[in-house]
Amino acid sequence: MDSTTARDQALALAREQALDAAEELFYGRGIQTVGMDDIRGASGVSLKRLYQLFPAKERLVEAYLERRDVRWRQRLAEHVDRHGEPEERILAVFDWLGQWFAEPGFRGCAWINSYGELGTTSPVVTAQVTAHKEAFKDYLRGLVADAGLPSPLADQLYLLAEGAMVTAGITRSTEPAGQAADAARVLMSRARASGSRREG
Repeated sequence: MDSTTARDQALALAREQALDAAEELFYGRGIQTVGMDDIRGASGVSLKRLYQLFPAKERLVEAYLERRDVRWRQRLAEHVDRHGEPEERILAVFDWLGQWFAEPGFRGCAWINSYGELGTTSPVVTAQVTAHKEAFKDYLRGLVADAGLPSPLADQLYLLAEGAMVTAGITRSTEPAGQAADAARVLMSRARASGSRREG
């Protein structure tokens, strides 16, 4: 192994250690209450190396949200993909939300929380939140299209899911996922009936 490869591997390891610490602290305590020195202490990465990797705290926040987005959407898709019927796949989204809400460390949606803290002052955070929410909405649009249901249903399901996330984050209850799923069933039934009337 040459010195360049070893250096690159050391930087990659330090980056992952920093992001692991950032995710735990930013999500658990809030972004504004956590300083780079806290990240240093939790990660074991020196401040010099931290600032080499992330020249500003905002860049660390950006990387944290980017990485969490990939993991969050992957976990959701893996759960939904276990279901075969198109409409079951839609309802599986809410089932997965309920499982997420039940996790011991759950404290709401990381992107909503981040926007609440920094959205009005950080275009970087706003861009990350917007990208995540649009990707989630696009995913729902795909599920709705696969089920042959009217496209406006996706926006309605999106609002149900987002409302469930906010409510669960505040109440620390899993019930909003089930309530949103019940509402989704009603909306899907109406959408099916509406489609049948148009075809008739």
